[in-house]
Amino acid sequence: MLARVTPATLDISQDVSFLTAALIDIESVSGNERGIADAVESALKALPALRMSRDGDAIVARSELGRGERVILAGHLDTVPLPTADGARGTVPSSWDGEPGAGILWGRGATDMKGGVAVQLALAAALFGADDGAPRPSRDVTFVFYDHEEVEATKSGLGRLARAMPELLRGDFAILLEPTAGTVEGGCNGTMRLEASTVGEAAHSARAWMGRNAIHAAAPILARLAEYEPATVNVDGLDYRESLNAVRITGGTAGNVIPDRCTVEINYRFAPDKTPDDAEAHVRKLLEGFDVVRTDGAAGARPGLTHPAAAAFVAVVGREPKPKYGWTDVARFSELGVPAVNFGPGDALLAHKDDERVSAEDVRECFRALRDWLTA
Repeated sequence: MLARVTPATLDISQDVSFLTAALIDIESVSGNERGIADAVESALKALPALRMSRDGDAIVARSELGRGERVILAGHLDTVPLPTADGARGTVPSSWDGEPGAGILWGRGATDMKGGVAVQLALAAALFGADDGAPRPSRDVTFVFYDHEEVEATKSGLGRLARAMPELLRGDFAILLEPTAGTVEGGCNGTMRLEASTVGEAAHSARAWMGRNAIHAAAPILARLAEYEPATVNVDGLDYRESLNAVRITGGTAGNVIPDRCTVEINYRFAPDKTPDDAEAHVRKLLEGFDVVRTDGAAGARPGLTHPAAAAFVAVVGREPKPKYGWTDVARFSELGVPAVNFGPGDALLAHKDDERVSAEDVRECFRALRDWLTA
């Protein structure tokens, strides 16, 4: 008989930097989100002003204030695997440089994205806590916490919610608290994987003239990709840089056999003015004459900055918005008809690194910006 595990206790009313540390201390590598999901659910249940729903390890908490506008604040609970290098500080449990709560916080998920999740939970406590003097938001708020973001899209907890309970994700505007160093990043590029293949004829390498070398035949594919000049596309005022690259090549069966097949795997990051079909057609035209197969793809998302709520938020943040070059779950909200942006604490370049970290002040600044906007 399995022993019942007591959920970790989260004090979501404490300083948001200490809350970030507490979340890091709950290991939640993709597939192991149950513990942190239980802790988040338990903490939010103490806020009766929020209506709770749960699907697997995804949790949704919604206010019902009757406001004329609803904002979604979303973040994922999982992290990539813990670092394996000796002495790596971006691991579990967390650690501080300098005075706790005032310096740099190290640990897996500090940047991606337990700092953002801590901001969500701290906002829930500040805006919907029992304190009668607490400011109430001028917009209704939906808090979304979900599992399996760092793995294949078919496992995504947000995707599962969108399929099973789309009504919980309805809103006028969404903010995904992915790390952006406190700057609004609008929309995101789309992403696509394709395979370009060549076929030859196997032969003994001592009699190479009896066969056709499929790896040699792939040289023009690599040449076209190397010579390709990626575009920068302006979409609704933001410049999205595209990229098109070979990321893997496979072929051959043995050291004394002329290879009869070669496959070049290609990744295309395309601006959100294109649909996945547009992107595929673009690559096919570049590689005309070769067998090209699309193996995976996801649409991007337009910036979403034309919505009045987005404009008001950008004004509160006070920084020039930037484009998001990578793909994020803002695309899922865009697909649901909800304009969305990325905004969260931490440097995205530190995500997944062995020295993952975030400053306490960055997390506080993110919390203040969202609180001020929601209560304006």
